[in-house]
Formats: sequence, structure tokens, C-alpha cells
Amino acid sequence: MNTVPPPGCPARQSLYGPEFAADPTAVYRRLRESGPTAPVELAPGVRATLVTGYDAALHVLRSPETFSKDPRHWRDLADGTVPADSPVLPMMMYRPSALFTDGEEHGRLRGAITDTLARVESATLRGYAERSADTLIDRFAPRGTADLLGEYAQVLPLLVFNHLFGCPVGHGVRLVEGMSGMFDGVDAEKAYDLLIDTLLDLVALKRHRPAPDLTSWLMEHPAALTDEELIHTLAVLMGAGTEPQQNLIANGLRLLLSDERFAGDLSGGTLPVEDALDEVLWTDPPIANYAVHYPRYDVVYEGTPLRAGDPLVVSLAAANTDPALTNRQHTGNRAHLAWSAGPHTCPAQGPARLIASVAVEKLLDRIPDMELTVPVEDLPWRPGPFHRALAALPVSFPPAPAVERSENGRPGDGRFREGRSGGGGFGGGGFGDGRVDGPERSSSDPFPPPAFEPWAPEACRPRSAWARAAAWWHGE
Repeated sequence: MNTVPPPGCPARQSLYGPEFAADPTAVYRRLRESGPTAPVELAPGVRATLVTGYDAALHVLRSPETFSKDPRHWRDLADGTVPADSPVLPMMMYRPSALFTDGEEHGRLRGAITDTLARVESATLRGYAERSADTLIDRFAPRGTADLLGEYAQVLPLLVFNHLFGCPVGHGVRLVEGMSGMFDGVDAEKAYDLLIDTLLDLVALKRHRPAPDLTSWLMEHPAALTDEELIHTLAVLMGAGTEPQQNLIANGLRLLLSDERFAGDLSGGTLPVEDALDEVLWTDPPIANYAVHYPRYDVVYEGTPLRAGDPLVVSLAAANTDPALTNRQHTGNRAHLAWSAGPHTCPAQGPARLIASVAVEKLLDRIPDMELTVPVEDLPWRPGPFHRALAALPVSFPPAPAVERSENGRPGDGRFREGRSGGGGFGGGGFGDGRVDGPERSSSDPFPPPAFEPWAPEACRPRSAWARAAAWWHGE
């Protein structure tokens, strides 16, 4: 294979900046001219090889004996080539979690995650998502306009995860704000510090007052996680459940509102939500480029030398859209790499898809006549090499009434219920069939569902999406 980039393809293509954020597909197309792998720069001074071919991606993801996930192999970081203040370091440095480990250590840490997630019943999770969606929609439905990113897709996972992890309200906002900053690569070190400090506070609270939630269950798991492992395992779960989740919801809504294959059916009774999610997971996966691996020794892949310790970044987005794939039918096709593959396949695919499906279905059921207020090509995208994330999703629609509420202000009976099981809490039914009904939260619950206050007038809202979310939480 010719290792010299063809004309028009730079020696190292930048995966940061406004050009890449605006049209990553064009960048992937240029890089493919070099073959299934190509040299890139993730940030100034951070060199890597991007894997753009589907078969090449599977080869890397399924060959842990050759390609390690442990960043302690990263040669440029060890010798000081990578700047100490690089914005991508918080997303790439070694931490004692399942994301950055191999072999037995990875198996132990991943086992704690999969066992803990298995205690959450799908019916309970669906109830959390539906009630959270209704509460958010009630805030903007009477107004006739909304930013579906800042007022819905970003906040809904936060509401759900606050319940799942037993987070006090302020902790949830800080956790997701920290994760968002790390993905964007803007003040990433500060964002990482915010994330870790908040998780330390959360763990201290749960040590003092354990409860039937994911945080407490991780603490009591037989894997006997150290405090450091616990903190970084929570960071992985928060990262996987909030940032990618909001992107999946927002990108799915964008497709449904703009693509004529779907948009014509929004109010037709049968909503093509699952089809739209399949399409998004193929063409605009919420995490575009992140499955970083490091060759354990010098190898050659299809004529291209890959040096030991040089980061290989698997482009899930580019691999999914590889022209070499013969099956271009995405509906019902789950062979995409949006959840990665191999030993590091995402363990929470079912929950993630369930939350996204509920979020989209509930919104389209309540407000079927939405329209984008700007052309789809003018929607802004957030910077950063790792994700595919909208910065805003403005829509307009005929004002709709809020759902009638019970006296406690929540939809229906207004209560979040926990599934029954021998272990209490969310139950042991996994994400299969489960029962919604169970013991209601006690009025003495140390972390009850937050009280939802009315939105402030439009002119008074902060401009930042996360500032809006924080202000909303505090009723400002």
C-alpha cells in the first residue's frame, strides 16, 4: 500500500477545529484515499493513526493480544512529546477502569459494571425516562419554541442518571458539565477536575448513606473496587450514559425532523423511531472517534507500519460509512460499530437505546408538528475529535398544553417506582421483562426526585446550554 498521502490529503489531518466539526464526512473521505488507516492529529502535538476501514476497525477491536487499551503503552506521552496541557489528555490518560485495561484486570472491572447494570429493570428505567421526558416537555410545550438540545436531549439523561446513581441535584449538573467539557476539549483539565471532585463527594455521601442505587451497588460488588477504581468506574458510566446519550437523542431528532424518509411520518401514527436510531448509529454515531488502542509491538497492516505505542484511534463513524461495505440497508441492521466491538463492546447498549427511544417517542407523541427553525445544514456542531454532537437544535411548533398533573407536580401518579426484588431498589431483572410497580420512595428518602420549578422568562435565561440546565435545576 502507498504510505505517501495523495494530493490534497495532508500529512496529518486535523481532527479538531471548525472545519472538522462542520463536515467530518469530507475529512473521512479524504483520509480513505490513503487506505484503511491514515495519519491524523487529535490536538496540537498529539499524533495518532485513524482507522477508517470497517474490516480494519474490527481487526483492531477484536485483537487484544496485538492491540492494547492501556495508555501506559503510549510512547509520545511517556517521552514528553505530547504537551502536558493537551486538551485530549483527560480523555486518553490511563485510569484504573475497564476502559483503559486489558485481560484479567479488565474482566474484573467490567464484571462489576455488567453485574451492577443487570440489577436495573427495564420497566423501571423506562418509567424514569418517560416521567423525565414528560416533565421537560411540559416546560416548553406551551411556548411553541424550544432548543431540543439544551432543554431536552441534554437534560433528560441527567434526570435519569441522577435517579440511577442516587445523585443529589447539584452533583448531577456538575458531573455532566465536567464530562461535556472533556469531550469538547475546552478547558478539559478544569472539566476533569470538576468531574473527579464531584465523584469524590458522591462516593463520600454513599459511604455514609448507602441506598438502592448504582453507586452503592458498585461499592458492595464482590470485585471489591478500591476507592480509586470506584471513582473512575463511575466516571466511565457517567461518560457513557450522558454525553453519548444526549448525542444519540439529538441526532435522532435531527434526522427525523430533516430527512424526508422519516419526516413525513411524524404525525402519521406509526413513528419510525427505531429505524431512525438505526440510521443514526450507522451514519452519525454519538461517539465518532474514540476506541483508542496501542500496538504492543511493531506490526504491519495492509502494508502500513504501525509502531508499538503509537495510538490507533478507531473511527466508528468512518468505519460505519466505509464504501467497501456491500450492505447499505441500515434499517434493522445492527452490525454497526457505534457500540464498539470485541472485549470492550459497550455493556449498556440496551439501556442506552431504551432511553433514546423513549425520549424520541415521547416527544413526537406529545408534539408531532415540530419543524426546525433553521435549515438543517446550518445547525451548529460542537468541536472536539471524539464525538458527533450538536450545539443547538432549535424548533417551533403549535403551542401544546402541559399534561395535567397530580398535586405533587409529576405526570400520572407522579411517583418514580422501584422494581421489586430480593435485593430491593431497582430489582434484579436486568433489562428484560420487569415490573414497574414496587414500593414508593419514602418521604424520608435522602435523595428524593428534585422539585421542578417553572422556567425563567426567555430573556432571563443564560446563553450556555449547561448554564441553562443548572439554572433550571435551581429554579432560576
